[in-house]
Amino acid sequence: MAQERLSSILNHLNPNKTGLSTITQKNPDDVVITLAFRTPLAKGYRGGFKDTPLDYIVYSILKKVVERSKLDPQMVEDICMGNVSDAKAAYIVRAASLAAGFPNTTAGSSVNRFCSSGLKAVQDIANQISMGSIECGLAIGAESMTAGGDRLTKPFHNEIIKVPEANDCMQPMGQTSENVGNDFDISREAQDWYAAESYQRAERAQKAGWFDDEIVPITTTIKDPKSGEEKQVTLTKDEGPRYGTTFESLSKIRPAFPEYGNRSTGGNSSQVTDGGRCTFDHPYIFVDLRALADVSSIAAAILLMKRSKAIEMNQPILAKFCGATVAGVAPRIMGIGPSIAIPKLLTKFNLNLNTDIDIIELNEAFASMAVYCMNVLGIDHAKTNVRGGAIALGHPLGCTGARQIVTGLSECRRQKKKILLTSMCIGTGQGMAGLFVNEQL
Repeated sequence: MAQERLSSILNHLNPNKTGLSTITQKNPDDVVITLAFRTPLAKGYRGGFKDTPLDYIVYSILKKVVERSKLDPQMVEDICMGNVSDAKAAYIVRAASLAAGFPNTTAGSSVNRFCSSGLKAVQDIANQISMGSIECGLAIGAESMTAGGDRLTKPFHNEIIKVPEANDCMQPMGQTSENVGNDFDISREAQDWYAAESYQRAERAQKAGWFDDEIVPITTTIKDPKSGEEKQVTLTKDEGPRYGTTFESLSKIRPAFPEYGNRSTGGNSSQVTDGGRCTFDHPYIFVDLRALADVSSIAAAILLMKRSKAIEMNQPILAKFCGATVAGVAPRIMGIGPSIAIPKLLTKFNLNLNTDIDIIELNEAFASMAVYCMNVLGIDHAKTNVRGGAIALGHPLGCTGARQIVTGLSECRRQKKKILLTSMCIGTGQGMAGLFVNEQL
């Protein structure tokens, strides 16, 4: 510890340190990750979690945190859960934590910034630790897409919707995807090629067992829809990957949002139900969750504390959290958010996207936005979504930001790489990005 403090002082005195050397140095006050895992992703409405409520998923993963961290639960001072679709999320995280073995002195809250909610939860806990408000906290992302439904049932007040950009916040996500495709000429062919690669990477990763070290098994109950018979099952693998998917098979799928365009489909968007179509039952829907993801329930957990505390408590240090940032964009093209958030974040740390970043997790809400962001930023596809992305795995809204961190760090360990960048677009026109240093080389 004394050597680390001395190194920190010397590094501050050296004006020639590069951005990369600065973030990779180890200081006692660093906010570090000591535990990171997730549940499997299950198909919505018909998958392994279709009969499992969100509260049980949250309870289950919190129990796993207690078991696997071997940390006295009293040490965890706050739990923040990213969630989009459940207005009772704050109740759920509090009650589930008490049932899972955390004492009543461990606080709890929920946060919602749409698709970045999981990363926002990590940022909130990390900021509390950095400011000295708490010493140890847990960030989780959790979502039940089967039970959820985040939609506007009526338009905003007239004073709001008379402003065009404010009115654009009511556009369904499928419409914003078609806007990106049309405005920036992201062809249907380019989107299908990208999606096929995502499916093939996920298939390859699953068959090779790459996901195994990031997933914790969850035992739950599933009901037969015909007989009503209930049985206990243990879920251990993601249900999303569709083996054998090709460009040719994807090119045969009809457009999912024909009222807005013909480029986004159920095959090149984060997994969909209802045969690849979005079902709008009201003209003022913001987003129909069934049209965005074929994922039922999932949770991911990330335990954070200062490096000095991790060493004191004999906790393994998986990674260092460097920081995260958010940026706004026009709501009608919300998918381009990462193209603004990523440069903003890297500029803050004086990093180069091509030479300094080893692994990138870019959320594939739609192939339109993924292709756009990769083209505009010049992102190397070989180091991006190495295990496939949301098109193949699914996009459980409030969990994705945390799931990306778990998956990205696992891939960093597999490849023995250091620097992880995560990013996602956000409904209503935003983007967020996070930066991490893997320390398990």
